[in-house]
Amino acid sequence: MFESNRIQLRKFSEDDILTYYKWHNDMDVMSSTTLTLDKYSLQDTEKLCQQFIHSPNSKSYIIEEKATHLSIGITSLIHIDSYNRNAECIIDIGNKGYWGQGYGKEAFILLLDYAFLELNLHRLSLRVFSFNDRAIKLYKSLGFQHEGTCKEAIFRNGTWHDIEFFALFQRNYI
Repeated sequence: MFESNRIQLRKFSEDDILTYYKWHNDMDVMSSTTLTLDKYSLQDTEKLCQQFIHSPNSKSYIIEEKATHLSIGITSLIHIDSYNRNAECIIDIGNKGYWGQGYGKEAFILLLDYAFLELNLHRLSLRVFSFNDRAIKLYKSLGFQHEGTCKEAIFRNGTWHDIEFFALFQRNYI
């Protein structure tokens, strides 16, 4: 388990499926991070969560507020390539009451420390929708560099938006 002053990261488990189900079906939460907006059945969500739990190429953690033990989000390393020492990272603050208070940054720092200092990864990448200004600001503040743009790849609220690609190298983080 990894922790900071306000939060701790703990392994995603089957006990978290119902919480994730609620977040996964909240359009406010998912509209800024998920390509396909749809309602998901509990059964579909359980299948997805089993992949989180059992995948040899990913590590998923619940972001938990230490004072209350309330689950507020999820952060993951996915597509871990041990040979090339690369992974993709994601984060969702599913509890909207915790948006805009720095919890995402705290959680991401813990994830980056783990990825670079313990797993000894060389490169982390991520994708973000061009309209997600708060996330882009967060990633840049942590040292992620813009690598490219996939133009007009996502349709939200009647408009086409880009997907931006960012990366951070271990040498630039440590």
